[in-house]
Amino acid sequence: MSRSLDRRQFLSTSSAAAAGLLTAGFTSTTRGFFANETMNIGCIGTGGRCRRLMQDLRNIPGVKITAISDVWDVSMAEGKKLAQPDAKEFKDYRELLDQKDIDAVVIGSPDHWHVPMTIDACAAGKDVYVEKPLTHDLSEGEAVIRAQNDHKRIVQVGTQQRSMPHIQEAYQILKSGQLGEIHKVHCSWNRNSVRWKRTPLGIDPASVDWKKFLGNAKAQEFDEYKFRNWRWFWDFGGGIFTDLMVHWIDVAHWFLDLKTPQVAASIGDQFYSEGVWETPDSVQTIMRYPDTQMQIYFEGTFINARNAAMIEFMGSAATLYIDRGRYEVIPERKSKTAASEKIIGEGPRGADFYDQPNGEMLHLVNWIECCRSRKTPNCPVEAGVLAASSAHMANRSLREGQIAKLKG
Repeated sequence: MSRSLDRRQFLSTSSAAAAGLLTAGFTSTTRGFFANETMNIGCIGTGGRCRRLMQDLRNIPGVKITAISDVWDVSMAEGKKLAQPDAKEFKDYRELLDQKDIDAVVIGSPDHWHVPMTIDACAAGKDVYVEKPLTHDLSEGEAVIRAQNDHKRIVQVGTQQRSMPHIQEAYQILKSGQLGEIHKVHCSWNRNSVRWKRTPLGIDPASVDWKKFLGNAKAQEFDEYKFRNWRWFWDFGGGIFTDLMVHWIDVAHWFLDLKTPQVAASIGDQFYSEGVWETPDSVQTIMRYPDTQMQIYFEGTFINARNAAMIEFMGSAATLYIDRGRYEVIPERKSKTAASEKIIGEGPRGADFYDQPNGEMLHLVNWIECCRSRKTPNCPVEAGVLAASSAHMANRSLREGQIAKLKG
């Protein structure tokens, strides 16, 4: 039974592994890079999430952030602090993509911009790291897959759990067959966090290019709350299903080789967010994958943190529990499968974030290595489209008030 690793030991090992991925030289006829060749990165949408990624990018050898783009002056100024001192600034991301010395881009924009920006970046010859959910609508998947493949770009979608070593190890446990037959998966992302209060933010409308922020969304007056809390409004995000469920649904798809569910049945309520958010603050969905005889159940809320953020693969011989800092094999009664576990770091069971492993860093390192080698990254566009499609199916059921069935 493997217990928690020493913090310093793990961080040392992770740093060495990250550096090791970047020490061998690679060449490619399709825009590869030598390990000693600096890659110039542009960052698009330098809000809080993107800036977290930028902090990790700064610590990856052979990488420089040489351009940034944002529609808000405040985010531009904060992003500039994490970029090279002479980094170029652009209000229009297309001008950043026009820069011939930019090799790749990190996209941290609101959801409704992910696909348009990724397609434009691929067409401009840039490799891409794009935050999840990849798509904002079911209809967008085909176009973004085609952009990646036609332009032969390396695109990594930001579901970083695919790059966490303990989750990769858990994948091998499931594939070994020791869990028995699996027909049911339970996952959750529960928080006890008040996020729906409208308090004055004091944003100067003149500091925001609101028209550029809206993009393909319907015309509407500037709203500082929507601008800063866009995940909870249908024009820009998709609520808990697209923001949080996609992480664990992606793991389920990866482990079980699943495609888009054929059926989804969802409920959602605004117990506290009514009149503030458009999306529910508490949701549940059950999805069926009849071709593979699989059910997946997800629950998410902002009013109670029980179960927190986790996934359980429920097999006939044992259950495999995984969160961002551990896995556990829990045998069924009279099962021959042995109990085992691995605990990384000091976070509580089901915690959203641990001090270690730094999944974002490992996911970014995998992307950079693949930009150099032209190998397929851990979460290519196809996987990102599948994960987001499940969330869109769940939302379709929620919004239509009936069971959603995949067309075609």
